[in-house]
Amino acid sequence: MTTHRIEALVDGVFAIAMTLLVLNLALPEVGKGLTHAALDDLLFGQADKFFSYAISFILLAIFWIKHHQQSHFIKRTNGQHLWINVFFLMFVALIPFSTSLVGDYNNESLAHIFFGANILILATILSFNWFYATNHHRLVDRDLDPRGISEGKDKGLVAVVVSILAIGLSFVIPQICSYIYILIPILQGVIRWRP
Repeated sequence: MTTHRIEALVDGVFAIAMTLLVLNLALPEVGKGLTHAALDDLLFGQADKFFSYAISFILLAIFWIKHHQQSHFIKRTNGQHLWINVFFLMFVALIPFSTSLVGDYNNESLAHIFFGANILILATILSFNWFYATNHHRLVDRDLDPRGISEGKDKGLVAVVVSILAIGLSFVIPQICSYIYILIPILQGVIRWRP
């Protein structure tokens, strides 16, 4: 089987999830005659939600790019590979809820644990997707460079490690653990993708 249907489904789910993120941004209802200062207070009061939106959008973009990179080298699929991708998309679709939870309850450890677990599961499934496809060249070409396979695995582990770190920090300092996710694009940029 080819991978075209998977890629189309992945693109659609990511587009919807990334769009739904913006629905978490809403000002509370206020009466008429809102002053400039009051609007400033309302907007700055939403800072946690704006940051949650931005970090979630960037993380989804990273997961989409990584899946796109994997799909470039994965030339065929099978039933197990299809289900790996279905479970991956199930947790992609959960990101808008996780983001809303962190935006609404930024000081609560449980909200950050839930978000971190969502990112951890996504990173783990995507890493497993690459491992499954490249193990004994199951779904990739036989001439795919082993260094490219290895670097793909290394890049996948970055998000796993960072999300575990963020979950750990959420028990101690939940207010700042969301900033840890900024390490994912930085560290993945250090590991060069070399097919």
